[in-house]
Amino acid sequence: MHPSKAERPRFRTPQQRRVAARAFDTGARAYHDARPGYPEEIVALLDGVGTVVDIGAGTGKLTEALARRHEVLALDPSAEMIHLAARYAPAWRATAEHTGLATHSVDAAACAQTWHWVDTAQACSELDRILRPGGRVLLAWNTLDVSDPWVLRLSRIMHAGDVLRPGFYPDLAAPWRVAEELRTAWTDLLTPPEIIALARTRSYWLRSPGHIRQRVEANLEWYLYEHSGYSPSDTVSLPYRCDAFVLSRTRTAMRTGLP
Repeated sequence: MHPSKAERPRFRTPQQRRVAARAFDTGARAYHDARPGYPEEIVALLDGVGTVVDIGAGTGKLTEALARRHEVLALDPSAEMIHLAARYAPAWRATAEHTGLATHSVDAAACAQTWHWVDTAQACSELDRILRPGGRVLLAWNTLDVSDPWVLRLSRIMHAGDVLRPGFYPDLAAPWRVAEELRTAWTDLLTPPEIIALARTRSYWLRSPGHIRQRVEANLEWYLYEHSGYSPSDTVSLPYRCDAFVLSRTRTAMRTGLP
């Protein structure tokens, strides 16, 4: 098996992307409990700005950290998820393409684990509209570090479709360009049952019928308990990469995928 060479999760059509995204309309509490947060150095990339809108905030994994540093707003298309994010900031249902914010009303925007779900051209246009002059955008991805063969095989069993190649760049449209990037590594400590719970938050699992879900869980149980020899109470070190990009405006449109 070879690590992913993908620049982004692949969707054959915009409709397929929208259908896959709707998998997150339910299961918000399980998602919040299973998914990791973000390293502090990623959050610090927006230090010095005023109001930040967390777009695609989900259950508030990044919103909570931003709210300790900034005045924060949060939006997400999932009613169940944004209900949880509202614990940390004023929140409402909306999308990256249609935020509902006034023109030039915020100083920065953050999209964590979100950008691959959006229409890039429309989202970039909306960001240009809502951000004040000098505004910044933070894009961030946690992705399993599949340079470890054990983690690579785990990701394949989980059907983790958001494992991106090291050094990838996000798709962008005018007037935005990558002004700064930060790529860091960190480790999450999970028990085998927590890893299985993490798999249940993946779009693949959420969209699958019951017999597919049972097969994924059975394969994970075999891999963790029989093949790897863990017990349910053991602690497993799960390595992650976090790739983050700060965007700023430029007068010249940039080519897709290049800084």
